[in-house]
Amino acid sequence: MPSPIIEISDVVKSYGDGPPALAGLNLDVREGEALAVLGPSGSGKSTLLNLVAGLDKPTSGTVTVAGRRVEGMSEAASARFRRERIGIVFQFFNLLDDMTVIDNVLLPAQLGGVTRAAARNRALELLDYLGIERHARAYPGRLSGGERQRVAVARALMNQPPVILADEPTGALDTASGEDVKELLTDLNADGQTIVLVTHDTVLASTCASRTIELVDGRIVRDFAVAR
Repeated sequence: MPSPIIEISDVVKSYGDGPPALAGLNLDVREGEALAVLGPSGSGKSTLLNLVAGLDKPTSGTVTVAGRRVEGMSEAASARFRRERIGIVFQFFNLLDDMTVIDNVLLPAQLGGVTRAAARNRALELLDYLGIERHARAYPGRLSGGERQRVAVARALMNQPPVILADEPTGALDTASGEDVKELLTDLNADGQTIVLVTHDTVLASTCASRTIELVDGRIVRDFAVAR
């Protein structure tokens, strides 16, 4: 059985005097797993994603991702960790509209100091793999929602991160584009990519995930394997 690539131990995350967003959470995600995180608004889903990405720190407990303790990192170390070890796919794409598709995809590698020639080769490979190489010189605003999300996935994969975090990746898409992204995420996981997927969409979870957890009030109330 593969080793855990994400280990969350006794994590509490509180904001002010209200109830904690996460209340003593324990969770392991194994390499190559596709985990869907379900739950109502305010259940702690986004907080969990932010802790794994090093965008926030727990009030107590530990978060280990790809062998790195995340919760004690400085801001600079957290930014470097995300660039090297985490790919993030957002609900609203977060693409730069004044840059071409290929330049959006290149950006993480350039920030990481990769030469433009090497980064460009990698970007073209990803665009070809994701079936959008014909749009390399287009601007994001000229693409469909599903195509823009494929560009966002290419950007997330650019530095070959061991973990992809997807935050409501079909939430801003029409039905046809949403189906396109579901198929893409399924194919990525079949190729061995570890994915943590936050969603309200139970169909998306059952389609793309090999395992689902449900959060309520910052606690895991269900944890089950998904038959595909």
